[in-house]
Amino acid sequence: MIVPGVGVDAAAVAVPLERLPADQVLSGSPSAGFVELTDTIGVWEHTRGTSTDVEADEVFVVLAGSATLSFSDSSLAPVALSPGSVVRLTAGMQTVWTVHETLRKIYVAG
Repeated sequence: MIVPGVGVDAAAVAVPLERLPADQVLSGSPSAGFVELTDTIGVWEHTRGTSTDVEADEVFVVLAGSATLSFSDSSLAPVALSPGSVVRLTAGMQTVWTVHETLRKIYVAG
């Protein structure tokens, strides 16, 4: 947890990774994990590979890596992610994360 008035280097936070469940993996052997900095802010990481997810309400900023984020809603275009990308997701969005280089983001949920 982050302490008020104390900074945290989100690029250097150790994020414990676990292999994703087989039913979420479309290609490769991706792992993912997160560290909560507060109740609504955290750091998330996903290694190379492709996986599916169902999202919560959040805004995130990519800190490192590259990926393509696609949506089951065909009216939404895929988003190329790289450091500095900012994306808003809403609860229930069905996504496909194609991670080309280990992706790290900081997110604000809620």
